[in-house]
Amino acid sequence: MPRVHTTPNETVESADGTTIAYRSVGSGPAVVVIPGVLSMAEDYDSFADTLSDRFTVHTVQRRGRGLSGPQGEHYDITRECEDVAAVCARTGARYLVGHSYGGLIALQVARHDQTLMKVAVYEPGVSVDGLIPTTWMPRYRRLLAERRYLDALAYFSVATGPVKARNAPLWMMKAVLPLVIRKARRHTMYGLLAANLREHEVIARLDGSTMEYRAVSVPVLLMSGGRSGLPYVAPAIERLSEELPAATTHVFPRLDHFAPDRTGPVEVARAVREFFLA
Repeated sequence: MPRVHTTPNETVESADGTTIAYRSVGSGPAVVVIPGVLSMAEDYDSFADTLSDRFTVHTVQRRGRGLSGPQGEHYDITRECEDVAAVCARTGARYLVGHSYGGLIALQVARHDQTLMKVAVYEPGVSVDGLIPTTWMPRYRRLLAERRYLDALAYFSVATGPVKARNAPLWMMKAVLPLVIRKARRHTMYGLLAANLREHEVIARLDGSTMEYRAVSVPVLLMSGGRSGLPYVAPAIERLSEELPAATTHVFPRLDHFAPDRTGPVEVARAVREFFLA
């Protein structure tokens, strides 16, 4: 049976005064989970439930989502790091888990937080040699301005998705998305499309900055899916494994990019649990 999330609406104030909500479950040493783009904290409930048999898991509702405050006029990776730091300070967490863009945030936090014990990231949104593309942004911005949200989501999926998606005609992606994403989730994603653009602008600004992660002194688990199909993943994992002083890699042959929140949360959580307890 799924565990009950005892404090689904707990909040803390970040350094700039923004309210940050988080969901908590379990007992034991505290872990903070940082979601990726186009995702909400509740998308990681299955992951958190599995990990919560040995840990208290706090999943951040990143700014611009749910009960958390807006991204704000001066949004940058620094704001996200401050949000995580605020949740860590409130909960006493010394372990971080980050998925996709959340993995980028986790690595950035670990550069400066000397109190952390271990960090686990799944396909972190670290761009190497421009492999996370940016050419889609101007058209995507126009589609958002025109409130053509399905078009924007389809265009983003073709421009940045797995190789198979990038080879699909835009009209086909637009037809497929309503079939594979339920209406309620799709409309939630529509509400995150503007935040998604700002977050990818941050990814673009940090392209090629992997040398910064030499400052991360704690052990880091670098996870990826064998069926991800995203061109940036393998080069990013390879570069990070070279730069991080204490890195371990783990590949899930049958999982894709969305394993922590959708397609393989239990399997990923078990690997994270083993890493944290080792």
